[in-house]
Amino acid sequence: MNPVYLFIPLFFLFSCNQLPQEIRVSHDNSKNFDLDGRHNFSPDDHWLVYDTRPAEGGIAACRAIEKINIETGEVRVLYRVNNPHVYGPGAGAASYHPFENKVVFIHGLDNCSAQRPYAFWRRSGLIVDENRPHKTIFMDARDITPPFTPGALRGGTHDHEWSGDGELIAFTYNDEIMKILEDKTGEPWNRRTIGVAKRIKAVTVDHSAEIDENIDGQWFSVLIVRVVPHPQPASDEINYAAGDGWIGKKGYKNKSGIWQHARAFLGRVKSSEGKAVDEVFVVDIPKDITITGKYGPLEGTETSFPMPPKGTVQRRLTFTAETKYPGCAGPLHCSYDGTRIAFRQRDKNGILQIYFISPVEGEPLQITHHKSDVQSSVRWSPVGRKIYYVWDNSIIACNVQPGSSFGSYKRLTKKTAQPPLNIVLSHSGKIIAFNRETNALKELYTIQIE
Repeated sequence: MNPVYLFIPLFFLFSCNQLPQEIRVSHDNSKNFDLDGRHNFSPDDHWLVYDTRPAEGGIAACRAIEKINIETGEVRVLYRVNNPHVYGPGAGAASYHPFENKVVFIHGLDNCSAQRPYAFWRRSGLIVDENRPHKTIFMDARDITPPFTPGALRGGTHDHEWSGDGELIAFTYNDEIMKILEDKTGEPWNRRTIGVAKRIKAVTVDHSAEIDENIDGQWFSVLIVRVVPHPQPASDEINYAAGDGWIGKKGYKNKSGIWQHARAFLGRVKSSEGKAVDEVFVVDIPKDITITGKYGPLEGTETSFPMPPKGTVQRRLTFTAETKYPGCAGPLHCSYDGTRIAFRQRDKNGILQIYFISPVEGEPLQITHHKSDVQSSVRWSPVGRKIYYVWDNSIIACNVQPGSSFGSYKRLTKKTAQPPLNIVLSHSGKIIAFNRETNALKELYTIQIE
């Protein structure tokens, strides 16, 4: 059961001269400093990793992955895209390993052109090891030549995130084979879903095609969430999965007291009236992801997605579809101890608030009671006593430690015309970094919070 907290609305709205000082870290107005909003701090908290995607062209036109020292402003290029142009290859959405100096990010296919541009189903995950600066590896193998290869995927991975123990990398995914099937049949097969990769063994694929768009990968990759083109109304079937986040630093404790790797995500169901509704789901990930599951082969077929491995369990946690204000919002972020998943949902007045739910059992618990919508997902303090988010165009710190001040909040930044974006928290929990947008460019700022 979820613990019962006493909510007392203590609203600490500090004046501007009491707010933490905002420090502008970036000072180059020729490019973006775009945070992914996941794990942008280096393990030692001295650097932030980001991509330089332009306002026009996005990731496809991005030329570099860089990092910047938050104290000195020194910039270092971690990866520079070869032969960049508006059609790709592109790079973006960089994220750090939790305790090693490694960065993973999106990389488009090297043969991108006007005829074969960067697309959701035409990209992979590239890993840069800062201790080996001239050596990069592709995380996920890509094989679009039947028969397909177990451990390889057939499309494009995105929004890569290492688990807290560094054993797995999760990602969202779109499948090129399903895109081809959708174009042929008119059925909505090209659906986003979620996968994970584990460094079990390298995966080598066929390179005999005249136009070779296959990639050898160093990690074994599978999909862990099953999507279908036409979910049954009022069922737990989904046709889209995204907004995902790791549960806990090492998972959550299941009912047997065993730590379980799991991913929380938003799955799109259909209400009894056939309306699309995003609900909170959890998927448990087995230790061995190489064994074929009950729905079909790991590598998929020409008429079906790659299917989850044996032992994968997909569960629905929220049931808002038949309520006055259906739907949940993400991305989802979870406490480090794995006990609470944070998401947004509309309250009885139709206002987006933050809610918590246990990955094991229980009902959602409303945390915030603002008079207007919460504008972002949350970031958790390492010990789980506070959450940070954007409301009223300001960064807010909210107390979620059980007790009389549970739910009390204070502003950490002044209200501005444009809200802070992509807030991320340092490993120490003492620094928040975020983007501010000025003239269509994203600048980097930090504040000290502890």
